[in-house]
Amino acid sequence: MSTPSKSGIDALPRPTESVLLLIDHQPLQYLHSHEPTRVFGNVLDLADAAAAVRVPTVLTTMVEEYGGRTLQPLQDLLPSQKPIDRTSLNAWDDERVVDAVKATGRRNLVVTGLYTETCVLLPALRAAAEGYDVHVVTDACAGVTAEAHDMAVRHMVRAGIVPIERRAVGNKWLRHRGRNQAPPQAASSGAVR
Repeated sequence: MSTPSKSGIDALPRPTESVLLLIDHQPLQYLHSHEPTRVFGNVLDLADAAAAVRVPTVLTTMVEEYGGRTLQPLQDLLPSQKPIDRTSLNAWDDERVVDAVKATGRRNLVVTGLYTETCVLLPALRAAAEGYDVHVVTDACAGVTAEAHDMAVRHMVRAGIVPIERRAVGNKWLRHRGRNQAPPQAASSGAVR
């Protein structure tokens, strides 16, 4: 179960301990309970903040042939990332996704995905069960309905997963940028709006 033992500002994910998992941000699947432009803007802000402080990022798609490629602005922020295209509903069922997360050596998983009730809920529960500290960025994902999103978040909270919004993650990460040798262009990126 995911139960961070830290409190206060230290309860927020540290960039040196985090890996960002961006699940299935694809154009043909972009239907959900929240305003899509705002949700996707939050995803971009989060990815930009991660890049600024060198938080490793794992990018996935689900059946790219059907759902489309990763939304281009996100792919542009992560030009060296090739999305892991999978057929399983649960990203954590794909060994390539799990291996990519494990390869970072980091145990704090920050998750966002297209649909809260599937793309986010299922891998978050599995990762937490495997001992990862999991934070779900609730304003960078959405559900088929507002109720589906809310029920999925509640389910994750009961499992010890921490809901968080992208400003809290980005601000925590970016306050470390001077300590993490961030690339010069990232320091002025304006990642967190």
